[in-house]
Parts: sequence; structure tokens; C-alpha cells
Amino acid sequence: MSVFISLVLILLPVIAEAHPGRTDANGGHYCRTNCAKWGLENGEYHYHNGGGSKPAPAATKKPAVKATTKPTSKPAATPAPAALLLPKKQAAGTLQVYYFDVGQGDSTLIRTPSNQYILIDGGNNNQGTKVVQYLNALGVKTLDAMVATHPDADHIGGLDDVLKALEVKSVYAPKVSHTTQTYKDFLTAVKNEGRTIKAVSKGVKIPLQGVDASFLAPVNSYGDDLNNWSAVLKVSYKSKSFLFTGDAELKSENDMLADRMSLKADVLKVGHHGSSSSTSKAFLDAVKPTYAIISTGKNNYGHPDSGILARLKTANATVLRTDQKGTITAISDGTKITFMSTKGAK
Repeated sequence: MSVFISLVLILLPVIAEAHPGRTDANGGHYCRTNCAKWGLENGEYHYHNGGGSKPAPAATKKPAVKATTKPTSKPAATPAPAALLLPKKQAAGTLQVYYFDVGQGDSTLIRTPSNQYILIDGGNNNQGTKVVQYLNALGVKTLDAMVATHPDADHIGGLDDVLKALEVKSVYAPKVSHTTQTYKDFLTAVKNEGRTIKAVSKGVKIPLQGVDASFLAPVNSYGDDLNNWSAVLKVSYKSKSFLFTGDAELKSENDMLADRMSLKADVLKVGHHGSSSSTSKAFLDAVKPTYAIISTGKNNYGHPDSGILARLKTANATVLRTDQKGTITAISDGTKITFMSTKGAK
């Protein structure tokens, strides 16, 4: 035993010298000193158990990581919706008519010199919140009258939103119904506000201070021909007048002509968005407008019709279109009329 211990003590410095450091998980290590004495190259990997040298085990390869490449340009941002161009509120004491830009549809606000407000139509279903924004911007809290010219969605679609947002004292509409959900929503909103609909026909008046507002149509009954049921309203202040025709077409125009009522007006809201089904030559000759407003937007109907535009030009009427001018504002002191728009100069 003493001999074995002595032998270990003699060899220990040599072993330590040849095999410094700890073995790795594979049972070997790299030679660091006196490598030639042990038949090894400097840095050669070998085992303690005399198994000889062996190539070093391959290092565990880290998965390749792709370099993060900065985009050469920022991704296209979703364009923000265009800011709504709001009409400018005019000073009190004049008659003001705001032909709202509601795309392919109709919506018009009348403000009297005595600060009474009448809203004619409310655009399509998706335009209701926009109409409410217009009204809020103009400081309207209460509507003295709301006129639904006829049940078409592009005229009454937004009226339920207006009824929910503002106080409406009275609601006018022709005595014709429709089965669409849009029309049902309108009726429900009127009911929820505790109002009933005042039936419109020729001769009915909206009571206003200092301004005459008389319905010229519908003159007769038109079955399921909704456009010809349109409530046609004439508003007069001193020597100036405005005619609002909804979607009234040839039948209604001819009935108004036959009734020999006074159709003369300085400003005509052109019927049915400038469709060829409205604004006959005879009707235009009777109205003799100085200005013609066309409420229209992007559409597949061909509105406004080129023939109607030519007819208006022949009649020497200055045409103003909401698809080109945005919301159009007419201001009258009763002797003259000036115009402003949200997309153009005076």
C-alpha cells in the first residue's frame, strides 16, 4: 500500500501537468502543456482514459438569426377620413339656406331671419350623423319643422338620427307610405319623440314669422309613384323666393302647371338630382330661376343629366352643384341673394 501511494505521489505532478483542468461532458479535454510528451499536439482534444485523441466534438450550432432589416420606407398608413367641411354660420337677420353636401341625396336647412329652422330631408342612412354635425356646427338646437319630401332612402335615411339628436317641434310628410326598413325607422323615430306627422298637400303652410312657406305639391294622388308624391315647398322672403322640389317628376310638374299656381322662384333646387325625369322645359319656363342648385354625388344614374344641364344653361340659370362646391349657402336680405360654398369661393 505504501508503495502504491508513493507511486501516485511521484506521478501526480506529471498528470497534473499534462491534464490540467476538468474534463468536459464527453470525458475529455484539450491539451494545454507538455503536449508533445504525451504525443499530442498543442490544443489537441483527448481523453483521460487513454482512449487517445479525437477531434473535438462539434459545438452546438446556434440557430441562425435573421438580421432585422429596417424597411426602406414606412408602411402605407390607412388614410384618415377626410375632415368634414362645415358651413360657416351666418349672422342673424337674413334668410339663410344651407344645401348640405350629403353625396347622392338631399338635405337642406332653412334659417329664417327670426331664427326659426326648417330641415328638408336628411340624406341617406349613412349621412345622418353628418347632417347632425352640420346642424351642431350651425348652432341648431331645435327644429321648428322637419319635412320628409317622400319615402326614398336618400331623402329620409338620416332623419331618424336627427330626430334622436335634436328637438323637433313638427314633422311634415306627404300621405304615402313605404315598406322599407328605412321608412319604418323614420316612423319609429317620429313616434319615439312623441310627434305625429302632419300630412302635406297643396296649400298647406308651415307657420313662420316674416317668411311665407307654402307647399305647392303633391297636387294629386300618385299611387306607388313615390317621386311624384314629393312635397314641393316654396319659401318667400320679401322679394326673393326659393323652390324646393324633392324628386318631383313630370306628372307632378304638370299638375302644378295645370293648377296655375305661382311657381316663379329666384333659386330652384333642381328636381331629382338633375335627372331627365324632372325639370321639363315648361316647368323651367314657369319657375324662371336665376340660380339652380343640384344636390348630387357619385352615382350610377347619370345625375345630373347632360340634357338638363344644357336646358338650365339655355334658361340662363347659374348652376351650383354640391358634388363640386360642397355645402352651398344662400344668404338673402330679401332684395338680393349671395352664395358661399365649402369647396369654392363666392
